[in-house]
Amino acid sequence: MSFLLRVLVNALAIWVAAWILPGMGIAADPSVVSAVGGETAASVLAYLFTGLLFGVVNAVVRPVLTILSLPITCLTLGLFAVVVNAAMLWLTSWLSSFTPLRLEIDSFLWTAVLATLIIGAVSLVMGWIVPDRGRG
Repeated sequence: MSFLLRVLVNALAIWVAAWILPGMGIAADPSVVSAVGGETAASVLAYLFTGLLFGVVNAVVRPVLTILSLPITCLTLGLFAVVVNAAMLWLTSWLSSFTPLRLEIDSFLWTAVLATLIIGAVSLVMGWIVPDRGRG
């Protein structure tokens, strides 16, 4: 249940970032739109799929990249962690380009970094609203 909740929070956070930032969005192939019965259903499915993919990338790749970038993260007093998170979002976008449900980001420097900050803020707020039952 906790895993599904994290996927939903990721999907919501990516939706908020795509809503705020003009250079970020979700695209679905027409075959997916016709298969699920409409544009809205395809959009919801695309955000859920992207939230799942983002969670998997964060679980698998992010720990390795965090350890490798530890020296520069210490030098920048933690600010390089934003770049690592933006790289995870960029990697999610690249991986989703091979699927019918795609996350599209137009630039790394502005869109991915700002989206990372928005996704982090939404995830923080959702963590306050829906606390993880496994902790405590």
